[in-house]
Amino acid sequence: MTYDLLIGQQSYSSWSLRAWLAFAPFDIPTTLHKVEIYGDTFYDDVAAFGAVRTVPAVRTPEGGMLSDSIAIAWHVADAFPDRGVMPSDPVQRAEAMSIIAEMHDGFTALRGACPVNLRTAWAGFEPSEGVLADVARFEEVMARAINRSGGPFLYGTFTLADAFYAPLATRLLTYGLPMSSTAQAYAKAIVTHPSFVDWRNAGMEETQEIARYDKAPLERVPFPTFA
Repeated sequence: MTYDLLIGQQSYSSWSLRAWLAFAPFDIPTTLHKVEIYGDTFYDDVAAFGAVRTVPAVRTPEGGMLSDSIAIAWHVADAFPDRGVMPSDPVQRAEAMSIIAEMHDGFTALRGACPVNLRTAWAGFEPSEGVLADVARFEEVMARAINRSGGPFLYGTFTLADAFYAPLATRLLTYGLPMSSTAQAYAKAIVTHPSFVDWRNAGMEETQEIARYDKAPLERVPFPTFA
């Protein structure tokens, strides 16, 4: 039973990364189909897949089409209840659903000012008050979960909640944002997770760089792999 997963460039598409991390860490087979976000044929390519104007999108083995990351997450949770994709505790599971929804719709200042670029990190970024407020909210979300679970991920083992917060964790590292030692450890756990490493390595093989993700005149510094 294999899913078809439509993604954008792996160095840049944070929502595609979330979808990948909804499948790969749980050994759910996928076939990847890549389109170029901001490319001339992007909308035609997405339409040819059967999706609606955005990535990621998923075609289920039964032929269903999921064109939103949160719909993908809920489907995976329903279809694979025994893979550990969500916390087993009912209270933690409900909380995980809530913080996934918050990430889906929130953290707009941080997401807008700090686009994901897994090819590099940046030195000299000065966060706005809005960005710092989003970082503070992330710290609250993370601390509540990890203080209870003991980490290294939000609910102990990797779940769909971590799939949704993974791009934010990379932003903390690549823009040098102020964070607690707990957040630092969480971000490290994300970027050293084997499924994330596989995704980033594939992105590094892409030849196209997208100008709108370049934060010049900030200085490029190496991406923190913790290798």
